[in-house]
Amino acid sequence: MIEGLRLPVPIPRRRERRTPPAATIDPRRYGSLGELLRDALVQFKTSTALVEVTRKRETDRYTYLDFQRAAMPVARRLEQAGVGAGDRVAVLMSNQPRWLIGAYAAMYRGAVLVPLDYKLTADEQAALLAHAKPKALLVEEGLLRRFGPGQVEVPLVLAAERFDELPAGDATYVPRKREDVASIVYSSGTGGRPKGCMLTHDAYLEQLRGLVELFPLVQGDRYFSVLPTNHAIDFMVGFVGPLTGGATVVHQRTLRPEFVRWTMKQHRITHMAVVPLLLEAFERNLEEKLDAEPPTVRAFVEALSAVNEALTQRRPRHALSRRLLGPVHEAFGGELKMLFCGGAFVDRRRAELFYRLGIPVVIGYGLTEACTVATVNDLSPFRADSVGRAVSGVEIRIDAPNADGIGEVLIRGRTVMAGYLDDPELTAETIRDGWLHTGDLGWLDASGHLHLVGRAKNMIVTAGGKNVYPEDVEAAFEGVACEELVVVASNYLWPDERPDEGRLLVVARPKEDGDADALRGALAAKNQSLADYKRARGLVLWERAFPRTASMKIKRQDLAEELRASLDRGQVEAL
Repeated sequence: MIEGLRLPVPIPRRRERRTPPAATIDPRRYGSLGELLRDALVQFKTSTALVEVTRKRETDRYTYLDFQRAAMPVARRLEQAGVGAGDRVAVLMSNQPRWLIGAYAAMYRGAVLVPLDYKLTADEQAALLAHAKPKALLVEEGLLRRFGPGQVEVPLVLAAERFDELPAGDATYVPRKREDVASIVYSSGTGGRPKGCMLTHDAYLEQLRGLVELFPLVQGDRYFSVLPTNHAIDFMVGFVGPLTGGATVVHQRTLRPEFVRWTMKQHRITHMAVVPLLLEAFERNLEEKLDAEPPTVRAFVEALSAVNEALTQRRPRHALSRRLLGPVHEAFGGELKMLFCGGAFVDRRRAELFYRLGIPVVIGYGLTEACTVATVNDLSPFRADSVGRAVSGVEIRIDAPNADGIGEVLIRGRTVMAGYLDDPELTAETIRDGWLHTGDLGWLDASGHLHLVGRAKNMIVTAGGKNVYPEDVEAAFEGVACEELVVVASNYLWPDERPDEGRLLVVARPKEDGDADALRGALAAKNQSLADYKRARGLVLWERAFPRTASMKIKRQDLAEELRASLDRGQVEAL
């Protein structure tokens, strides 16, 4: 996504008058997210809060005061519908300022947010809405039209495109306490058992406190929101975090490379949160541009990168890096300070490449059940060999370590969820004695840095940062003529796999007189009906009966142990 790379001719830097950076608001002073955001909208009222870009055109801009004024009619409409303390309000929109405006309006009324992934199918979204039982749904008209008659039973459905048509007027602010639930975020459950993580105001405010200590976004900073705001990372660093410090959030509807490049340059982006897939695209584009240059140019870039690396060993020095590698930085907009990256395995070599260029990649580890981030690299010094140390207020422990110190990663702290919605059994299974059992395998080094090596639970994380639970995918294979079928994650069978190597496998027991080739064909056809990131990549035809409980549920762990003991990885067929 890099354009116009020309070396070694320096590019003159554009001088701009900037408002001096201000300190962020201290989250410790507040009892809820709504209270904190309400103060932020007043404190930074003349600063630009939100910018919306469509293709190569800015379509909307809000100051912090505009943001407040735009949210009040929405909050008032929610109040008229009887939405108040503890009621749930679902938000179903693509990236745009109205997502933040609607969410704030709901928090202003003391409601519990239910962010939904707009990329799910209508059936999947309807299933989550039925589980969450919101009192209101804030939704894009295009997404609303995908639902069938009677599929969504919510008392108030409010189209985002109609926000501006609501009559002006104030709403009554409803305070909340730290122990109250702020949001219910689904980590899975679109085709299987719903996992709605109940996150309190205290969890978010404590998470914010820890992140602001390390990476504050302040006035003059411009955050480019490219991940969906329902994503735990973008909700924190693309919504709550920037607004706490008076920064600007830039949204873009179309993420085609040429439009991303234009926005990064036009709005001089300083921060982004990306998934490893996007980081890989950045690197690929950079390599293509360098390959088109004479060998002397590549050698010159490598030499300057080595100099920059030597001078920034202890900490990033943005101004210095831009002076040394100005044309490279201009290709990314000219003022990019750092990239936050998490949600999936981050390639060490790629992260080190960007640091050498003076664009630090902040690698973190977390999960929805722990609010957002449990560990993060603080860049003092930069390290790409781990996922960092525990953020302030979070404890990390390795459970039952083996001879190499590897065991399950456990998390304890105020950022851990209150539990799964309406599922005390699963909550008790996941949180034991105050410790969140992540299902991830790792080890801690002497400096407290966490190193992940695999997964102990049946789940994969795609390069795009999607959590995929095999149990959710199994529903797609209903009706296939076989005795038994399960979907498992390959790194659940073989925990020594690297986190980025995980793939879904179908394990099927054919009928005694069945046609194996016909079964393969039927499974392949069903597999193609899934979204690409949910598709199984391997097939195991298993002759033995699956182990089951007294209630006839498959004992997945016992089955995994059987497969691991007698199945060679080379025996897995491609699907």
